[in-house]
Amino acid sequence: MALRTIMTQEQPTLHKAARPVTNFDQRLHDLLDDMAETLADANGAGLAAPQVGILRRIFLIDVDDRGLIEFINPEILETSGEQDGVEGCLSLPGQWGMVKRPNHVKIRAQDRDGAWFELEGDELAARCILHEYDHLEGHLYSEKVYKWLSEEEVSAMFEAAEEAEEAE
Repeated sequence: MALRTIMTQEQPTLHKAARPVTNFDQRLHDLLDDMAETLADANGAGLAAPQVGILRRIFLIDVDDRGLIEFINPEILETSGEQDGVEGCLSLPGQWGMVKRPNHVKIRAQDRDGAWFELEGDELAARCILHEYDHLEGHLYSEKVYKWLSEEEVSAMFEAAEEAEEAE
């Protein structure tokens, strides 16, 4: 396994639609393993292949008690509800903004061996899945931001969330 370089917003790769994965081989497994290591090292919630310079329809998320989930050739089957929340991106370091997204998503994708599966996610999982899916379409969350946040605002929000968690 190896750490991959995370592309930043000025890289053309991030603004192009990714192509489907057709070979479910050791090369794909190596890429998925590298992406998992890169995601963990960056302390992120999700990572799409275009973010590491690979224009393939692949992303990973690690946001809840299900652990790391790999999505290959994903298709959004349905979305519902609405949520409003803070987003950041490993490709836009130090930037945070408020984004509206669906609160629920149902997705179909393949695993590393090519088997199809369906998964549903709510709240943070839905936000992360849809954020990463946007990368596969050549879009960044910054296109959806309706209010950019300062470092002070982000710090205050995280502190308030931690305090609320501790109070529970």
